[in-house]
Amino acid sequence: MYAVISTGGKQYKVAAGEKIKVEQIAADVGQEVVIDKVLAVGSGAELKVGSPWVAGASVNATVVAHGKHDKVRIFKMRRRKHYQRHGGHRQQFTELSIGSINA
Repeated sequence: MYAVISTGGKQYKVAAGEKIKVEQIAADVGQEVVIDKVLAVGSGAELKVGSPWVAGASVNATVVAHGKHDKVRIFKMRRRKHYQRHGGHRQQFTELSIGSINA
């Protein structure tokens, strides 16, 4: 059984037992999180699609860790104008372990 969930403005296809990295969620490590924005639930050839959410469906997940992704380098330059700017960004994430999918 799998589900397509929406969190942090992105969509993820998840199954029980998987670990995924999502945009940071305000929850402590070890805390259980219920995601109720389920776009689709499927098992085998059967698929249930919501409009926009599947009614009564939810995904239980446990917070494994918080962290930061690799640094993204930002470099701006205007040629022949003696203008250069350097910057960087590290996006924060929350790692989730998917427990069960309730449809």
